[in-house]
Parts: sequence; C-alpha cells; structure tokens
Amino acid sequence: MAGRTHLQHALPCTFGYKCAVYLSGVLRHLEQIKEIKKRCLLVQFGGAAGTIASLGVDDTGLRVREQLAVELGLQNPDITWHVARDNVAEIINFLALVGGTLGKIALDLMIMSSNEFDEVSEPFVPHRGASSTMPQKRNPISSEVILAASKMLRSSASLGLDVMITDFERASGPWHLEWVAVPDAFVAVVGALHQTNFALGGLVVKVDSMERNLRSTKGLIVGEAVMMALAPHIGRQKAHDEVHGDCKSAIEQNRSLLQVLEESPVLTGVFNKEQLTSLCDPSQYMGRAS
Repeated sequence: MAGRTHLQHALPCTFGYKCAVYLSGVLRHLEQIKEIKKRCLLVQFGGAAGTIASLGVDDTGLRVREQLAVELGLQNPDITWHVARDNVAEIINFLALVGGTLGKIALDLMIMSSNEFDEVSEPFVPHRGASSTMPQKRNPISSEVILAASKMLRSSASLGLDVMITDFERASGPWHLEWVAVPDAFVAVVGALHQTNFALGGLVVKVDSMERNLRSTKGLIVGEAVMMALAPHIGRQKAHDEVHGDCKSAIEQNRSLLQVLEESPVLTGVFNKEQLTSLCDPSQYMGRAS
C-alpha cells in the first residue's frame, strides 16, 4: 500500500508494517505499567504537615506507614508526598499517552475509511454509523469516539500537571482538580481501549483499494527508488534533479513515470527497459516493511 507523508504518497509500505508501528507504541505502554505501579502507587500517611509528629520522635510513625503500605498493597514512600503530586500527574499523563497512541490509530482509520481512500472500514453492524437521512453512510463511529477520548485525556493530563504547582506543606486547593482528572482519565482510556478492540477486532481491510491507490500516481511513489539507483552513476544531487524533472513531466503530461523515464537520455543511458520497469515497480522498493 502507499505510505503517506503530509497526506501525499511518499514510499510503498505494507499494511502489516503500519499495524506493527501501532503495536510498538502499545507494547511500550504495557512495559511501563509495572514501573508506574512501583513508582506512583504510594501510601499516603504523614499527618498534618507530613512530619508524623503525632506518633512521636522515634521511628514509630515510619513503621506504621510501612505496615499500612503492606496492608493496602501500596508502595512505602521515602518521605511524605502530600504536596509532591508528580506521581499522580505521571499516572494521568501515562493514560494520556495511551490515549495518544489510540488516537493516532483512530485518525488513520478515519481517513483511510473515507470514500476516496476506501482502504479500511470498521466492522459492519446494521444501522451503526448510519444517518437518519443518508442510508448509504457507514461512519467510523468507534474511531470518532477514540479520537474524542484522546483529546479528553490530554485535557486531564494538563490538569494533573497543574496540580503539581502547590503551596507549602498542604495545598490550599489545586489537588481538588485530581477529583475530576483522575476518574475522568480512567473512564476515557477504558472507553477508548474498548472501542479500539472493537474497531480492530473486525476491521475490514480492502487490499484491492490499497493496490488501486498505490498505483494511482502512475509510478511517482517510487521516484526515490529511481533516484537512489541513478545516484551512483551521476551523483546524488544530479540524480535528484534529473528524477525531479522527470516526475514533474509525468505530472504535467498525465503520463506514467516509466513512460517518461523511457524517453530520458540520462536514464536510458544507464538502465535498460527491464531495469527501468523493475525500478518503477512499488513492490521492489519495500525496504524492511515486508
């Protein structure tokens, strides 16, 4: 299929490669969860100003906090953290990162499911995504919900960071924002994950459309392949300028890149017809995507 940059054809890739890029982000998040539990899920026990003064000057207060952590299944902090809210902010921002990964997937699915692309579609459910007046519609409902959730999560992450700016040993109010940010973030990320499971679990992948779109620019998508093959013979910059001119001609004349290359003295002086045909075949310029 066509790999795209700036919404335009860039280089050929595979749909599997695209999915693997998505998966790499998800796997990173999964690896982070254990570390976040160790680093952020801390027992909170420190008294009014965090000194545990009510339990005396010996280590009684520290031992009580340690035992309380054991009973609650939380980590025992090195020191009272009432006004050091970075652990809570980290949790919310982690959820926002998950939402960002899912949001990127959702945005790609939404664009790829447009009629002009027609490369994927969400699982078909009767009347889901339909319009009250346009029966032909199959709107990408799950992707829209995921994208909205990712934006909500970024908003919650911002609130979490705001809470970190607190006053003295017991904040006068900013931490109340967590009462909204934390539950909203968990609800939003669970909803986004649920919708992603649904959308990807039955995703319709339209390989014929991917092939059609790949060929739609008549070989221009492998302009880099031609340039890189020509570079050892005439130099990289000269090769770039030559192929750039050939691509320009192909666009203006509405011809295939191969047709233009076959009339180029520079290209035909280096490559025969079979070699030029191979260079203009997107399947021959996949890198490691396959």
